Amino acid sequence: MVAHLLSLRLLVLRNTLARSPWQLVAVIAGGIYGVGILAVVFAGLTFLGSAPVGLIKTIVVLAGSATLLGWAIVPLLASGIDQTLSVARLKIFPLAPTRLVAALAVCGLLGIPGAVTLLAGLFTAATWWRQPGIALVALLVATLAVLTCVCASRMIESLNAGLSAHRRYREISGILLLIPLLLLGPAITVLAQGLRGAAATLPVLAEGLSWSPLGAAWSVPSDIALGHPGAAALKLLIALATLAIVVVVWRRSLATALVSTQQPASKSAAAGDIGLFSRLPATPTGAVAARALTYWIRDPRYSRQLILIPIFPILLFVNSRTLDLPGLVTASGPVVAVLVSLSIFTDLSYDSTAFAGHLSAGLPGRADRAGRVIAVASFAVPIVVAITVGSVAVAGSWSSLPALLGLSLGMLLTGLGLSSVSSARIVLPVPAPGDSPFAAKTGAGFTTSVTTFATWGVLLLLSLPEIVLAVVAGATGSALLGAITLVVGLGLGATLLVNGVRIGGRELDRRGPDLLARLRVQR
Repeated sequence: MVAHLLSLRLLVLRNTLARSPWQLVAVIAGGIYGVGILAVVFAGLTFLGSAPVGLIKTIVVLAGSATLLGWAIVPLLASGIDQTLSVARLKIFPLAPTRLVAALAVCGLLGIPGAVTLLAGLFTAATWWRQPGIALVALLVATLAVLTCVCASRMIESLNAGLSAHRRYREISGILLLIPLLLLGPAITVLAQGLRGAAATLPVLAEGLSWSPLGAAWSVPSDIALGHPGAAALKLLIALATLAIVVVVWRRSLATALVSTQQPASKSAAAGDIGLFSRLPATPTGAVAARALTYWIRDPRYSRQLILIPIFPILLFVNSRTLDLPGLVTASGPVVAVLVSLSIFTDLSYDSTAFAGHLSAGLPGRADRAGRVIAVASFAVPIVVAITVGSVAVAGSWSSLPALLGLSLGMLLTGLGLSSVSSARIVLPVPAPGDSPFAAKTGAGFTTSVTTFATWGVLLLLSLPEIVLAVVAGATGSALLGAITLVVGLGLGATLLVNGVRIGGRELDRRGPDLLARLRVQR
């Protein structure tokens, strides 16, 4: 079974690469890059052999603990990316769980991530090149630790298999896991500042991790070198017990996942309850606004875009303190305005074939454009105003509030007008409902990036008057220029919004069937 599954995995990889020469080139380039990283790791660990044993222990234990933690987290973050040997694919075959555990463990070790991790772990023996006996122990415990990494990853994948069959779980978990990734930069900055003058805490942290399942195996060679054979033996037992527990839990969860089926959850609504459609005007524009708002509330492809709203003010606040630029946080309002206003610049792509309902009903294009804008504006305007006022309060620069409000609201209205036109002309590959936040349609990366940057450029060009006025008002501290910026931002933004809705509506009326055909091809 091991040989068969491994050959199947390699065959799938070969066929995937054969379909795209550029993908093969990318894999080769990535392989060269990985070999270079391994060479640097080997050289660094060899050089580390001349350092004190305490420093060796700190570095190896911290790096090893992070590696094991990363292997455990990756299945949650990368769900749906590489499912060659997933439980969902294997459960249709009559495979014994015990044999399947062994086969998947070996395949994991011999896969590219497992092989790279195994080589990096074995390279820790180079640190003990002056003590061959300890180097041999390092080889053994590194193999044990990497095997634990692979089994822990598979255990998490098996435990997650049952829950991930539910669409709502995949959507919510993807959003929740995306938040710490977006906050990783500020967290690292804060931690680096906190540890800059407290390097003595790292050995203490490493010592604590060495008695945990994360770092027990990695600290065994160091404890032997320090003359603590008893501690080394206890930590080896912790590492062995960790692997045994992981394998047992993995085997049981795998056995359950192989025989269980997931029934789609049913949800009933009260008679006559039509949600937001009963709360908005019974007009074509009101119906589109109710539908769009329902999507923003219930479809994570929309709502996950709102995660960036609180993230960017946090990023700007941290950077303002790090760079000693208190005024940097006041850019939060305009930045959020740009992000929210362009969140619907490919709105029809998310509609997919549901757009046929608009065409079959004979919905005017202007009503479609206006309804979508009203849905976004209903929460975007209060959010942008609140963030702008809050950033000014944090920076203590109340004199700049009129200019910043004019800039933020002007860019918001201008962006909504631009999105009304672009979403009537541009159809891009987008994630399907229920996909991972990191999933993407084939070929979507380059096209989406170019289109997004081009749209940003057009928005900045259209917003140039209020941008210039706001910069001059901020540099001179002129209250009159600040008031002018507010008037110009609102007036110009409203004008561009109205014209964007009209132009976008005409485009929909003229090109509606063609857009639907492109949406069907995209699907």
